Amino acid sequence: MDSKKRSSTEAEGSKERGLVHVWQAGSCSVTPERLPGWGEKTVLQAALGVKHGVLLTEDGAVYSFGNLPWRNEPAEICPSSPILENALVGQYAVTVAAGSFHSGAVTESGVVYMWGENSAGQCAVANQPYVPEPNPVSISDSEASSLLAVRILQLACGEEHTLALSISREIWAWGTGCQLGLITTTFPVTKPQKVEHLAGRVVLQVACGAFHSLALVQCLPSQDLKPVPERCNQCSQLLITMTDKEDHVIISDSHCCPLGVTLSESQAENQPSTAISTPTETLDSQGEVFENALVENALPVATKVSVENVQTTRGDAISSQLDIMGTTGVSSAGNVPSYPNCQAVSEFMQKLTDHSKGENSEDGEKPVPSQPLVEEAVPNLHSPPTTSTSALNSLVVSCASAVGVRVAATYEAGALSLKKVMNFYNTAPCEPGAQAGSGSIGPESLKDSREEQVKQESMQGKKSSSLVDIREEESEGGSRRLSLPGLLSQVSPRLLRKAARVKTRTVVLTPTYSGEADALLPSLRTEVWTWGKGKEGQLGHGDVLPRLQPLCVKCLDGKEVIHLEAGAYHSLALTAKSQVYSWGSNTFGQLGHSDFPTTVPRLAKVNGKNGVWSVAAGQDYSLFLVDTEDFQPGLYYSGRQDPAEGDNLPENHSGTKTPVLLSCSKLGYISRVTAGKDSYLALVDKNIMGYIASLHELATTERRFYSKLSDIKSQILRPLLSLENLGTASTVQLLQEVASRFSKLCYLIGQHGASLSSFLHGIKEARSLVILKHASLFLDSYTEQVSSPVSCSVSAGFFCLGEQLLNQKRLD
Repeated sequence: MDSKKRSSTEAEGSKERGLVHVWQAGSCSVTPERLPGWGEKTVLQAALGVKHGVLLTEDGAVYSFGNLPWRNEPAEICPSSPILENALVGQYAVTVAAGSFHSGAVTESGVVYMWGENSAGQCAVANQPYVPEPNPVSISDSEASSLLAVRILQLACGEEHTLALSISREIWAWGTGCQLGLITTTFPVTKPQKVEHLAGRVVLQVACGAFHSLALVQCLPSQDLKPVPERCNQCSQLLITMTDKEDHVIISDSHCCPLGVTLSESQAENQPSTAISTPTETLDSQGEVFENALVENALPVATKVSVENVQTTRGDAISSQLDIMGTTGVSSAGNVPSYPNCQAVSEFMQKLTDHSKGENSEDGEKPVPSQPLVEEAVPNLHSPPTTSTSALNSLVVSCASAVGVRVAATYEAGALSLKKVMNFYNTAPCEPGAQAGSGSIGPESLKDSREEQVKQESMQGKKSSSLVDIREEESEGGSRRLSLPGLLSQVSPRLLRKAARVKTRTVVLTPTYSGEADALLPSLRTEVWTWGKGKEGQLGHGDVLPRLQPLCVKCLDGKEVIHLEAGAYHSLALTAKSQVYSWGSNTFGQLGHSDFPTTVPRLAKVNGKNGVWSVAAGQDYSLFLVDTEDFQPGLYYSGRQDPAEGDNLPENHSGTKTPVLLSCSKLGYISRVTAGKDSYLALVDKNIMGYIASLHELATTERRFYSKLSDIKSQILRPLLSLENLGTASTVQLLQEVASRFSKLCYLIGQHGASLSSFLHGIKEARSLVILKHASLFLDSYTEQVSSPVSCSVSAGFFCLGEQLLNQKRLD
């Protein structure tokens, strides 16, 4: 009798969970409707394209609905109700995805199935415009074993490409376009290939826009972090630069490698269709532009520089360097020669040498012996930068590059000579033998060497800036103030020493990797990488340039991003602090803010009081699931607003100015939202015996708790620990111990909050809650936090200070 009651209760409960409600995009006042023709099966996940969608049910079955032109049967092209994908029956799918006109699914065994439009190879089938039924995709890693299939965890689909995340946390791509992240011009790519640029990194999630891609990547552990190089490994430009302004100096580390920028479509069409030769060919075309402009304009500039160094190194050093580059037929993105057009460089260097000989014969000077300066004058252009020179040395050299090639001569008359600065910073720790090698160079040799290095860096920067008018840059450089002593007079040696000093914190407020917790809970130490087309700023790098390979969005470092969503031409990033960063196209207000520029991530202004815990990005709109006071999620819409009948809206209306709250409180507890082009849907759970409400209350409380702890850490702990005089040694030690425990607990709460958000998207079985399955993990952290009475009193003081700061904020 009890078993019958239990089975009837479960059957009744299944009818009240995973309910599908559909809205029409562009209207905030329309009441949602139930999906036409859909039965009572529980839906765990849904995905929408431009005119179609797919549903994943609790039993692992996959259904398609909407406009399906790739189907063979005429009755199935526009079905009145969702139809079952028979090819997946018995496979038990665990996740689904939808691109603009194609669909995909991943089974329990990690096999990918694709179907739909295949004009760009997005279904991984060659020479076939449509794939009518789900077709398995063969993914194998030739580096490991060609016979061993790669198991897939997650799938993401764009308009002409597909990304798959493997169980080893690597990205595989196929389809067409630079959004694949592959070094090739042979399209379509119908055999899945690994995105090598992120190989070796732990990728947590992938997302696809129409023509761009995003990846959520776990930060490297502290022990795996390598010293930051002084130069970019791809273009050899300085990573830290100093820019001279009329009244101030700007020190910047926002280096953006231009070699990650793709060619224009016209140039790309002229490239040979061989994948392995593309980087060299691309750089050759850029090198020709550089060489032509430089030969016309650089000779007068070169006369201002001592060119003996060029002469001394032309015979052996340059020829050997060109031999190396000549034998290197193919160069990877991380080992690109700085002078790709060897013939052009050789001719240019010959011209400089001939011009130098003419000057030497007139002045009666003899060439400087070449042996002592070969290594200094011509650095190895293939190898990564060494650490023999300090970071501040690079700053001075970069500054010298900016103000012209006559810097060395001006330095001799200045109050602060370059030699003194170099000698001062050469005392910093460096590689063994560095000081001995530099000590053998005399003052004149040091000056000549520095002049040559300045000239090389200036030429290098112009060569790599493939999208900058070099002539305009030269004219601007001529009008700049060329007095380096005046520039350095604004930057005191104390400031330079402070900038050179590695900043270390006595207490790491972001705990190190704890092993068990990071294996069981989502990581908050994440980075966002983007690539593909960026004409609307959807890549988030502060420009509208496309990227051939993944590039990290630096301004999102440390923001603790836990989920990514991509619309057609905009992107969203959800953080553990229940905040949303958005960037890209904002034509209809789909970013949730009106801040400019929109080419960099900005905070979406959804709701000032409550946080966001789930997002979705459509064609030209965005959806935000927000916590409310009664713990029932509220749904906000931001983006395109279509005029209703009788509305007198202008033809060029721009949509919503701020996110609008939709009226959906009577539907139930929304657990997931999905967006397409003309429609969006929500998966809703009814509150069965208070269980669903309890889960949402637990998740909301945990997220709010973490937000409060984060405010305390950033507004109290960080400023407090940054003070120089904190009292006696015992007081400082006690404070550091309390801060360390507090930070560890704070991080664990943030991980658990993110875990609960993911839990609400799934089956929602109580026995799968991490806090129940691994209770000892949480109990140990709480016990450690409250083990000392001082910790309790100090923590209570933190909370009081936090409340005062929040109240002060409200008053302000």
